[in-house]
Amino acid sequence: MPYGIKSKITTRQEDSVSMAADSFDGRTRRLADGNRIPVLGLGVWQVPDGRECVNAVLWALELGYRHIDTAQAYGNEASVGEALRRSGIPREQVFITTKFLPSRRNAATEIAGSLKRLGVEYVDLYLVHWPSGGPSRAWPAMEQAHRLGHTHSIGVSNFGITELGDVMASATVPPVVDQVDLSPFTYRRSLLNEGRARNVEFEAYSPLGTGRHLSDGTVNRIASRIGRTAAQVLLRWALQHDLIVLPKSTHRPRIEENAQIFDFVLSPSEMSELDGLDRTSGTGVALERKWR
Repeated sequence: MPYGIKSKITTRQEDSVSMAADSFDGRTRRLADGNRIPVLGLGVWQVPDGRECVNAVLWALELGYRHIDTAQAYGNEASVGEALRRSGIPREQVFITTKFLPSRRNAATEIAGSLKRLGVEYVDLYLVHWPSGGPSRAWPAMEQAHRLGHTHSIGVSNFGITELGDVMASATVPPVVDQVDLSPFTYRRSLLNEGRARNVEFEAYSPLGTGRHLSDGTVNRIASRIGRTAAQVLLRWALQHDLIVLPKSTHRPRIEENAQIFDFVLSPSEMSELDGLDRTSGTGVALERKWR
């Protein structure tokens, strides 16, 4: 399917604008701070620094992606930056996220290293990667990074409802994003509902379950019925639940396939089937391990 095709429906259509004229779809979501974020991005978790990461990001940018998600813990920020430079796409047309490694002391200090490795003057979104040392420990320095203009927006990752509440109780600049493992198998309704009541948008990492979900019988029956791939069904489910979705791949055909999710719709019954795969009982708890 050619890029630039208009979808049959528009998720939050009133907030959808083109971020780049040559992008495959250009849909963005308005965050609570007024900034916009593309609803589809490329994640580079577990992609080694070097040629493999550079190629994946470069292919994604060539195919129209305008959102790249990395982290200090991934060790591949330099490759993301190299791909951005090689792409020739103006910096302001690409939304870049990185994450503070909470085993480090100070988020405001650490972002300087990220900017140097990425070769940029700012990132669009800076997240606390997980709530190590307590949910609000890193937040004053996150706000400092924001005040200094090193990041346009700030948020968190792997935070549950209680942890989000702890941050917001003391925040001057509240988090606008929570990035969590979300898919039909980890459909934490309480987390989404409570977070959205606090004006937090949710990003779904590992929306394909690092490949595990692609073999599920229900997902494949729906995919076969509508003439789509299992990956496209999973990603479309996320879009129809108003999630920002971050599939990861290092293969150009898969990266292209994962972008072809804006010109079809899952029916209410198909969405219900997929919702029924949830294994979390709709919890508001962040089930991810806290690393250290």
